[in-house]
Amino acid sequence: MSRVGRLPIEVPSGVDVSIQGSNVKVKGPKGELQRTFSPLIGIKMEDGVITVSRNSEAPSERALHGTTRAILANMVHGVNNGFEIILEIEGVGYRAEMNGDKLVLNLGFSHPVELDPPHGISFDADGKLRQIKIMGYDKEQVGQIASEIRNLRPPEPYHGKGLRYAGERIRRKAGKAGKGGV
Repeated sequence: MSRVGRLPIEVPSGVDVSIQGSNVKVKGPKGELQRTFSPLIGIKMEDGVITVSRNSEAPSERALHGTTRAILANMVHGVNNGFEIILEIEGVGYRAEMNGDKLVLNLGFSHPVELDPPHGISFDADGKLRQIKIMGYDKEQVGQIASEIRNLRPPEPYHGKGLRYAGERIRRKAGKAGKGGV
């Protein structure tokens, strides 16, 4: 049995879960998520606890067991508490600011980059801390948006300038120190 797949998922108060076959709908104070899972995996809810089971030890079912449980747990956590990813800005002249609900980034291009938040996502830019917060209730979407923003100016290895995840370590290179004297 999968160690992750065996763990029960506690459903907090204020979160409604409806399971109809392999279709699961989770509604909470932050939003509503719906997903259809593989019919090979059984999903049951009893007494405010969701359990995920599989019918056999086939490799395809074993692979889906833990993944299904993790996705369900993220759905429940997201609609109740939400998710947040922080990006740090490093570099002279690089900055982020809010223009209404739009995120405006100055990243050394000839023009500022303006980003509208998709449905379910909100941005917050702190100019003094040089941080961007991406918040939402869908973990997959929050991670995707954070990755797309980071890819606008990924950190470079020589000076470390660019956008990075909070706590991310950038492997630095020495540069051209060896060139010189005859």
